[in-house]
Amino acid sequence: MKPRERVIMALSRQEPDRCPFQASFTPEFAARLRHELQMQGNLPHNPHGGGNPYDLERALGQDMLLTSVGWANSYYMHDGPYTDEWGIRWRPVEYQTPFGKGRYTEIVGHPLAGDDAITRYVPPDPDRPCLYAEPARVVETYGSEYWIVGATVTTIFECAWALRGLEQLLTDFITDPGLADAILDIPYRYHLAAARRLARIGVDMIWIGDDVGAQSGMMISPSHWRRFLKPRMAEFISAIKAINPRLKVAYHSDGDICAIIPELIEIGVDVLNPIQPACMDPEKVKRDFGDRLCFWGSIDEQHTLPFGTPADVEDEVRLRLRTIGKGGGLIIGPTHHVQLDTPMENFRAMVNAILETTYGSSAPSTPPRPHEGGSRGH
Repeated sequence: MKPRERVIMALSRQEPDRCPFQASFTPEFAARLRHELQMQGNLPHNPHGGGNPYDLERALGQDMLLTSVGWANSYYMHDGPYTDEWGIRWRPVEYQTPFGKGRYTEIVGHPLAGDDAITRYVPPDPDRPCLYAEPARVVETYGSEYWIVGATVTTIFECAWALRGLEQLLTDFITDPGLADAILDIPYRYHLAAARRLARIGVDMIWIGDDVGAQSGMMISPSHWRRFLKPRMAEFISAIKAINPRLKVAYHSDGDICAIIPELIEIGVDVLNPIQPACMDPEKVKRDFGDRLCFWGSIDEQHTLPFGTPADVEDEVRLRLRTIGKGGGLIIGPTHHVQLDTPMENFRAMVNAILETTYGSSAPSTPPRPHEGGSRGH
């Protein structure tokens, strides 16, 4: 079965030969993985897929390929402090793990921090042809075999608070909602233009969303989500599905967002990502919403994958397949980019358990294990 066919079956709530699989990685883990798989070259990396040669994903037996346009592409781009095309300032921050040093970027400057800055602000142009050369190549090269996802995540809220500052934007929600609306409209318009273009190029899914959940509840109130984000997301989804009614829409938010799941379904979300098990019970989410919603993720990146044993990881994969994956409706994978602190044996255990477990049986099938992949490339 082709990867694309596998995803289509799963999203139709049918059980294919095995559960479809997707994972992405931080650049540092990708380098470790490339060494593990004995793959040649020091190739460009983007955790959302833009510019990525996709050899790691294909060598691992993944079923979806991601190509990204939008503010999220500002991550991981420079070795030192930098200002992205939105005017947002970043700096790198190193951290240490048993497997070496990694680096994150964190925001240190907001171009719309001043109350009058919006009157002078010129956002980047979403209609530049150069933004869409890579998505077009991905669709043309891989679209007959793989499920292609056009990512426009950090669609509204996250990009808006990066422009304004999180505390200030949340204050604006209460003290100056008109200004909050004007700021939210900047990333909304940009990412909607990008998503429309991606839909016309021919991607199979548009991935939207913003982190609005915390570890045990919403980071903004459901009422504020309904006031500021829900109408924009509803218009966004309606606009891209008008271009292609068969297009699937995935919505991302970390954390516990149970309070708004029924309304995400109402506005046309097809797939919810990432279903963090430390925040929401995957089995309950499936039971409550699985007849109307599909799921993507569910393997714990907070505890099991970095800190469990290989047996713990295998057990969690098989638990997910028996529960949230039962009857189809699941694209399984880690709930975030795989981090540098993840032991390779745990990652290998996850991939092997996914590839070797067929629906309706605990007996393994016989695809190649990822550590047998050699130097596979394009």
